[in-house]
Amino acid sequence: MTRRSTLTSGLICAAVLAISSCGGRSSNTNSQTPTTPTGPNVQAITVNSGPAGNYANGAFTSVTVCVPGTSTCQTIDGVLVDTGSSGLRILSSVLTLSLPQQNASDGNPVVECLPFITSYTWGPVQTADIEIADEKASSTPVQVLSDTDFTAPSSCTSNGSSSDTLANLGANGLLGVSQFAQDCGPGCVQADNPPGSSPPNVYYECPSSTGTCQSIWQALSQQLQNPVTLFASDNNGVIIELPAATSPEATLSGSLVFGIGTQANNGLNGATVYTTDANGDFTTSYNNNSYSQSFIDSGSNGIYFLTESQTGIPTCPDMPDFYCPSGTENLTATNQGTNGASGGVSFSVANADDLPDDAVLGQLAGPNTLSGFDWGLSFFYGRNLYTAIEGASTPGGTGPYWAY
Repeated sequence: MTRRSTLTSGLICAAVLAISSCGGRSSNTNSQTPTTPTGPNVQAITVNSGPAGNYANGAFTSVTVCVPGTSTCQTIDGVLVDTGSSGLRILSSVLTLSLPQQNASDGNPVVECLPFITSYTWGPVQTADIEIADEKASSTPVQVLSDTDFTAPSSCTSNGSSSDTLANLGANGLLGVSQFAQDCGPGCVQADNPPGSSPPNVYYECPSSTGTCQSIWQALSQQLQNPVTLFASDNNGVIIELPAATSPEATLSGSLVFGIGTQANNGLNGATVYTTDANGDFTTSYNNNSYSQSFIDSGSNGIYFLTESQTGIPTCPDMPDFYCPSGTENLTATNQGTNGASGGVSFSVANADDLPDDAVLGQLAGPNTLSGFDWGLSFFYGRNLYTAIEGASTPGGTGPYWAY
């Protein structure tokens, strides 16, 4: 089983539609100014409309990629910070560097298909040095997103629509900083699976640009890596720090802080630790029901929970990815980790059709195709949200866990 990848074409599409299709009231440009941490482990992030100009609730940053071991580098902005996936993915249309291609044992190029819930990314696996803030991950496998470099097989395209263009992705790339060290993990390693089993349709070898690609097993070291795990220090997790969004705004500035308890600026500071199961899930209780497939994901642009029939909240006639109640719904839920820690959550659901054309929408929510709560970026506003990586030691215990 591959690691969770929650950013879907449905949610990406929803993110794009949120600004282009919602109501036309004027923007509030008076963004809040957070208390900004400083240090070599701090990278600025901004919630704005993104490089496509029409994204809602996307936290973007810049990443520098280099030809391994050289000073030949390119800084790419408009990269979405995603705690729901692992690894760096860059659109081929914005990449000007020629990076070394990863090859299979028989010399054929390795290409990846990362399935999301209703979409996929496809493109060759190449190698780069990744620099963010003053941190560096050397000789790291990355995915270069392209629909044209190699022909995606039906075992990949059957996942839904492609997210390999700016129009479909809404970002120049994805910076996956999830709880997992790799994007597929043991599920893609032959030795960790029963004899005679077939590899999952994630990694492929392709004999040519038009040849038939075949799925292959992939060693952990050859998979896309959460780059944080490869830093020399500050490598046990990340913190996303964003101020509260009490009203729609055009932009919001915050920080991506690397490490948990490794510097003076990244302590837990009393945050509650919610440990998770092997899939990164915990339990959310809502209306006297428990949903054990709940998770936190900065790559989702709203709070996605249950269905219209379960909540009684109508979806928007023109945007079924969002809820459109007659008036703002003020709701409560309780999150509980596998360690028994629990805490209440208050959140609001506004009518998406009535929201203004802003990028920061704290009350954006919609139905979820999974059985649980997807606490997307709306949940991050006004919190320091910690993501601890599996197997990593932190002052709050060994990852994986969320904390806030």
